[in-house]
Order: sequence, then structure tokens, then C-alpha cells
Amino acid sequence: MAQAEIIITPVGNKAELGAFVDLAYRLGRSDPNWVPPLRSEAMELVTRGKNPFFDHADVQFFLARRAGAVAGRISAHIDHLAAAMDPAQGMGPGCGNWGLLEAEDEAVARALIARAEDWLREQGMKRVLAPLSMSVWEEPGQLTKGFDHPPTVMMGHQPERYQHYIEAMAYTPAKLLRTYDLDITKPFPPLIQRIVESGLRNEKIRIRKVDKSKFDAEAAIILHILNDAWSDNWGFVPFTDREIGYAGKKFKPIVREDLIMIAEYEGAPVAFMMTLPDLNEPLKAVNGKLFPFGWAKLLWWLNRPRGKTIRVPLMGVLKKYQSSRLASQLAFMMIEDIRNSAVRNYGFTRGEIGWILDDNQGMVAIADAIGSAVNKEYTIYEKAL
Repeated sequence: MAQAEIIITPVGNKAELGAFVDLAYRLGRSDPNWVPPLRSEAMELVTRGKNPFFDHADVQFFLARRAGAVAGRISAHIDHLAAAMDPAQGMGPGCGNWGLLEAEDEAVARALIARAEDWLREQGMKRVLAPLSMSVWEEPGQLTKGFDHPPTVMMGHQPERYQHYIEAMAYTPAKLLRTYDLDITKPFPPLIQRIVESGLRNEKIRIRKVDKSKFDAEAAIILHILNDAWSDNWGFVPFTDREIGYAGKKFKPIVREDLIMIAEYEGAPVAFMMTLPDLNEPLKAVNGKLFPFGWAKLLWWLNRPRGKTIRVPLMGVLKKYQSSRLASQLAFMMIEDIRNSAVRNYGFTRGEIGWILDDNQGMVAIADAIGSAVNKEYTIYEKAL
């Protein structure tokens, strides 16, 4: 029996945008390792006027229907800040993206990807990097290793079959992003302990926790270091002022002062390490719904985070120090302070570091030195249009 025709249409109203969001919950619920986000958060991500990504991006959402029923979705987008970057850093002029792919089967996925490519061509794009859902700062890449366990907060989880769908459409890997798993209950190797102890004796170095009562000022310090430290990295796109404020609003409820460190050298902030309790653990328990009882569970957890895992999503050292021994010393000192706080104050047992670019030799060396191991890998693909 022949399959019904697949019809791809742009999302044109609020009801269709709701159907776009809801599809992920229907297709994801059969995967035991998928973590449903709060639906309100998922809606905010794709809503113009709420997500500041739209301030500097052209975005089009598409739905696939078969026999009248929604069978897939995709976003196509052009980030104008990314398009202004040096092409050697991965993006650059003429480069567009697609993301937020969900599909019942390969036929639907192929039709959606082809439609996203057509839209990008219509906008004058010559190349595509994908998947990005939607910014490189949100959930970049297709999961290609680590399907057997849930993602941590702010990381994606896509079915393995999507990888095969993408590669079957002539996409080739452009960059690998890796996360590293670490048993934080164990002390670091003796060499790392000696490096940390040496730093503690250095009067020019101060490692301090953030002061949440000065949240905006501390966030500004961290974002200044981040924009400088990451500015030469592959895929880097600078944060706008609105994105800084938006990210601060999102992070504030789960920020714990003793899990985020700022390193000062000769009295000036030069490095930071941000660590977040894994919000995905309680989110999985509430199944993406705050009502009727999810809000109480989440509020209890936010008041006193407990669980297994913390994640280090971001760290950075000012560029002028990155080639010096000081950079790794500061990193080890911050990691050690956070490790001790996470175990002593919250009972966490596992840390996840990343994502880290596969060719970021400095960060890979730090991850290796403390005994962590790759547990997930995400691939960003490219294709000429």
C-alpha cells in the first residue's frame, strides 16, 4: 500500500507553533533517555519577541503532514551575527542552518531537510551547517555517541536514526563536540594536586565564588571573559546585551554561589568556571509539566539541589593568558574548589564537562589530566548548497 503524500508547509500561526512544539513530546516519549523540557520553555525558545536569538536571525519553521496529521518538523535559520564572523571559524557569509528536527521516519526527515535547504537557497545561502537548535549556544549538533544515557542540562538528545538520515543526504562532519564524564568523589592525581597547592601559595592568584547578591555585575564579568576567551573558537558567535540578560534570567534559579568560580590574577578577573546542578534530573521526573504537582517537585529541588550530576557548560581564560601555564593552573584550582563543594554541600557524585571541541587541545588536555573520559559526542554537519 502506497504511503500518503508528505506535505511541507511553513508554520503560520500560534496553533501551528504549538503543534510544532508538541511533536517533540509525542516522538520523544518512547525514548527512555529523552528528557522532556518544560513546555513553557520549549514554546519560549521558538517565540519571536521572547527568545533574543530572533533579534539577529531570520527564522522559518516548517511542519510536515501526512494524511492530514503532523509527522515532522524543522527550523531553517540564518544567524546574521554568525554570518559576520570569519569563515575560518566555521560560519561566515553565505552560511545558514537548520535544526529542531523531529520526524516519524526517513521519508519525512528527507522531505523536511530538503525544504529547509530550499529556503536557505532562496535567502541566498551557499552552505549549511546543521543541526543547530537554534543557536550554537543552545543545543548544537546531532548526538552520535552516548545514546544509552540521558543528556545533562542544556544538552540535546536525538535518536540515532536521525544521524543516518542526515548522512544519507550527503552531509559530512564539520566538527565534533564532546562531553566528558568524571567521578568527582575521587581526588585528582598527585600531579594535579601539586599544581593546585602551588597556586594556593601564589599571592597573585585568588579563586573566589560568585556573589549572587551582585548577580548582574558577576554575570557581566563572566560574559566579558567568555566573549574574549572564546572569540577565536570555531563556531563562536558573540552574546548580545539582550542575550546576556536573558541567559542570566534563565540561570539565576539554578545558580549556586559555591559552584561557580571566578579566578583573579593580580586583582583582576581573568578566568571563570560555571557549574550547574543537572536540572534534567528533576525535569525528567515532572515530564515537562508544572501542573498539577510538577511545580512543587521542581521548587523543592531548586531550593536545595540534590542528585547525581553537575555539569560544567562554560569556562574561559582571557586570551592573553591562554598560552601560559597559568591558564591550566587556574582551571585545575577552580575545578578542585567546585568538586569539593559539589560533594560536600550537595552530595553530587558525577561531573560532566563540555561540550569541548575535539581539536581544542588545551581543554582536552585538562579533561584528560583529571581523569575524565568522553561520554557523549555531537556532530555538526556541513553541506554545500
